[in-house]
Amino acid sequence: MDLGLLSGVFASPWNIFRSLLDIAIVAYIFYRLLGLIKGTRAEQLLKGLIILLAFSVVVSYLQLDMVNWLLEKLWIIFAITLPIVFQPELRRILEQLGRGKFFVSSSSGEKMGIYDVVVKEISEAVRVLARNRVGALIVIGRETGIEEFMDSGTTLDSLVSSGILINIFVPNTPLHDGAVIIKEGRIQKAACFLPLSNNPGIDGQLGTRHRAGLGITEVSDALSIIVSEETGAVSVAREGSLVRFLDAQSLKDLLEEELVVRESRRDSFWRRWAADGRKEPEKKKDMA
Repeated sequence: MDLGLLSGVFASPWNIFRSLLDIAIVAYIFYRLLGLIKGTRAEQLLKGLIILLAFSVVVSYLQLDMVNWLLEKLWIIFAITLPIVFQPELRRILEQLGRGKFFVSSSSGEKMGIYDVVVKEISEAVRVLARNRVGALIVIGRETGIEEFMDSGTTLDSLVSSGILINIFVPNTPLHDGAVIIKEGRIQKAACFLPLSNNPGIDGQLGTRHRAGLGITEVSDALSIIVSEETGAVSVAREGSLVRFLDAQSLKDLLEEELVVRESRRDSFWRRWAADGRKEPEKKKDMA
């Protein structure tokens, strides 16, 4: 290790501050990038690249010339093909930069207020759809990225409204076939195609709509609400499991538990953590 370089970096308070700032910015950029690709194809690719990079380091250390040459050619191929294969993910990152959302994330308090409205509007829409036996599939995206499935749908980017949701699923309308995806408190997409669950334990009487609603929860932390076209029965899928035959109040309670209450607990945890951090110096002062 070059001790002269280290002494140059930490020679003055300004250099120390600049180095820490440099590290913090890079760490935050990586954190935001990981958040954007979480749950997408790019996340699995990143894991593979990390393993391949570690393997390359070992090969270089052992001086395995032929394997090292092969890996060098693979890195060149990856550099050319990855921007093409993962064009949707790259486009999404650039869109976030353009909207100014890449460096800003919503606070828990804001999310709780948004979820209150979302729960109210979805509950009302599902009540009407179930009463009239209109099939529906509504997906609520949370932390895990589901953008690759959103790309298959039609962009709406509208406020969550029971009236809009009801009109989307009216039979024979252009957007009724497929799923509505709600994310960040807005109806982002309609007529989306979702992955079907291959769970052998699913009731054989359940059709494609239920399998799609269950499938999206197997690959993400999303929540999906399904209304049966045949019976009007309401189901909720979460974490790869299905809760069936919910009435209006049970649905509202479940959505509040999964969205509002969970976010409130997370917000309370960080508030307590911050409060404990403030109390610690006070305790030390009292002891002194």
